[in-house]
Amino acid sequence: MSFMDFLNFHIVPGVVLGSIYAVGAIGITLVFGILRFSHFAHGDMATLGAFVALALVTAGLTPWAALPIAMAAVAVVAIVVDKLFYDYLKARPKIMTVMASLGVALMLRAVVQVVFGVDPRTYASGIVRPDEYFGILLRDRELYTLAAVVLIVVGLTLFLRHSRWGKAMRAMSDNPDLARLSGVDNRKVTMLTWAIVGALCAASGFMLGINNELHSMMGWQVLLPMFAAAILGGVGRVEGAVLGGLVVGIAEEMSIFVLPAQYKAATAFALLLLILLVRPRGLLNGKVL
Repeated sequence: MSFMDFLNFHIVPGVVLGSIYAVGAIGITLVFGILRFSHFAHGDMATLGAFVALALVTAGLTPWAALPIAMAAVAVVAIVVDKLFYDYLKARPKIMTVMASLGVALMLRAVVQVVFGVDPRTYASGIVRPDEYFGILLRDRELYTLAAVVLIVVGLTLFLRHSRWGKAMRAMSDNPDLARLSGVDNRKVTMLTWAIVGALCAASGFMLGINNELHSMMGWQVLLPMFAAAILGGVGRVEGAVLGGLVVGIAEEMSIFVLPAQYKAATAFALLLLILLVRPRGLLNGKVL
């Protein structure tokens, strides 16, 4: 196998898949960093976003025009879920909120199955030939996916570093009590966090669906790789989630040299165990789980 073949058939798909993981992992790291619990409904929110976008495409919109609407819709769903299921558990042990998120995941999955069915769906059928860019083969949807991920990550990073509410979110992540004493409205920050997390879920689900296929279990199947990406990079670090997503995505694609293709998901599990044993804070020194 030549170097370009290796690049096009293993590294490029790994980068595309890892970029999708990265968007989901950013949402996971925001929930843990600011709200202090692991959100098991994350994958099913991504599934909901993917199917909302597909419904909009079916109604006549182009896929990339449907994306921001789906992100806004799932952002609203995330805020409503927080108000209905998580808000009253804030004073309870965090394990109760984690278990509640598992119940929310089952409910969201049931809604998707009832409304959209259980059969796999796709945005386009047939073979889509890639275009060549300096020897690198990329389909249009893959190129647009990478561009969208870059815009999302750069936009979110600028928001967190330079906006008033972004600084409030960072303050709440560092020390919620001190942030409250400094005048930060924690309830508004929590609502804003869930809006961003919901939008990121929809984006990751949409990009996963447009590059593969949509089915009701797709979010649950990528939940472990997303968690692995967040923990590998360092929980609470946006740049760590991006790094972790790319590492997990490339590692999954490379694993076919030693494992059958159906066991690619085991790679994320192995990386998760390894990083928890060797460096619990992750590569970029995030929060300890």
